[in-house]
Amino acid sequence: MTLFSGVLDLPWWGNVIAALALTHVTIAAVTIFLHRNQTHRALDLHPAASHFFRLWLWLTTGMRTREWVAVHRKHHAFCEREGDPHSPKLLGINRVLWGGVLLYVKESANPETVRRYGHLTPDDWLERNLYSKYVMFGLTLTGVSDVLLFGIAPGVLIFLTQIAWIPFWAAGVINGVGHHWGYRNWSTDDVSTNMGPLGVLIGGEELHNNHHAFPTSAKFSTKWYEFDLGWLYIRALAAAGLASVKHVVPEPRFVAPKSVADQQTLEALIRHRYRVIDEYARFLGRLGGRETAAWQTMQSMKQELIALWERSLASREQLVARLQDWCRRADASGIAPLAEFSVRLRSYA
Repeated sequence: MTLFSGVLDLPWWGNVIAALALTHVTIAAVTIFLHRNQTHRALDLHPAASHFFRLWLWLTTGMRTREWVAVHRKHHAFCEREGDPHSPKLLGINRVLWGGVLLYVKESANPETVRRYGHLTPDDWLERNLYSKYVMFGLTLTGVSDVLLFGIAPGVLIFLTQIAWIPFWAAGVINGVGHHWGYRNWSTDDVSTNMGPLGVLIGGEELHNNHHAFPTSAKFSTKWYEFDLGWLYIRALAAAGLASVKHVVPEPRFVAPKSVADQQTLEALIRHRYRVIDEYARFLGRLGGRETAAWQTMQSMKQELIALWERSLASREQLVARLQDWCRRADASGIAPLAEFSVRLRSYA
């Protein structure tokens, strides 16, 4: 007796392609809708696109939009500190990589987290009466559909792949490996990393350090050699009138160096702080030896510079005064790279 082979009756490789295609739509829904649109408001989506992603996520993941958004916003608010729901720095890489989904489920069940961080997410009739209320019904529909389309054995395997894809790649790999291994473009306060060319599997989410440096950017790639597949999809949606980009990584603008740093200089420094520190590192590298007095002075003044945007209680006038004092001391230091950087700093606009 032959088992039911499904309406499509695909060869084994056809079933593999189908599984990859279906899980890829889920990845796109997570990165475009849940992450960039709902959590960080980096882009607006047309209602048709938004409802498609909500429906697809209900059918394939069982995740509630408000809960996912709340957990991720809390991660940014407490990154690598007590309160971060899934930091491998605090919990260990193995616990986050292999048990990330359990950490997500635990935090998403915290009503205070959802109340505080889950604001401005969908709360219409469909959300209240279907997507959030009957989570298992959506997964059941997907399981039945997979069996009908692909057959009993392939359908079950494809369904298991679909429901395991996000818990492993998103909750495990992105939240775990993305804070443990890889390269860093930006000196963020956390230990986030870029993981390399995994875009087909996780839609650009592998550029995690870039995202933590510029969380409200709809585009995650920041270097010419990086490729953000999610951004490609967003551009396609925008061309079709289904999306509108609100924020991307800001590009610095330069003018003739000012004689004295002012409030505009301060605002530009804060806005482009990661680029400023990256550029400072290049000037510091010109000194060569790391044990010289000049090198130590530049290291010390680097920390003073960073403190300018970390002093949340200081007024703008106080911060401008500290920046002016920093530039005066840099100019008078007798350290050529430091004095040259002071001039460069005063050209930020």
